[in-house]
Amino acid sequence: MKTKPCLTLDDARKIASAAAAHAESRKWAVSICITDDGGHIVLMQRADGAAPFTAQMALAKSSTASLGRRESKAFEDMINQGRTAFVTAPLTGLLEGGVPILIDGHVVGAVGVSGVKSAEDAEIARAGIAALGGG
Repeated sequence: MKTKPCLTLDDARKIASAAAAHAESRKWAVSICITDDGGHIVLMQRADGAAPFTAQMALAKSSTASLGRRESKAFEDMINQGRTAFVTAPLTGLLEGGVPILIDGHVVGAVGVSGVKSAEDAEIARAGIAALGGG
């Protein structure tokens, strides 16, 4: 039997707190979603002023990064580079802003952010993940 690390609710709270602090320091109103390695919600939060749609998009980006085992931007890039059939893949967050959480080489989940420019969403997600240290 193999063992692997797994994301805890406490881990998700640390990530969300750091990600929210990063966004708030720039006055960005965003939704932040943290999913486990199966793409299921562990924690979701929508900042005051963030559009309701951003909560759905943050979940989609996070789930895509968890299940796809890579940043959601990789899928966006594939489509933009001509592999348009990929839009039929069973993933819904094919835009930048979903970042996997790697611990000891294992994807234990992901962070999805929505509400500002996609590159800024990813920046917020990475700032949250950095709060875990290691990886």
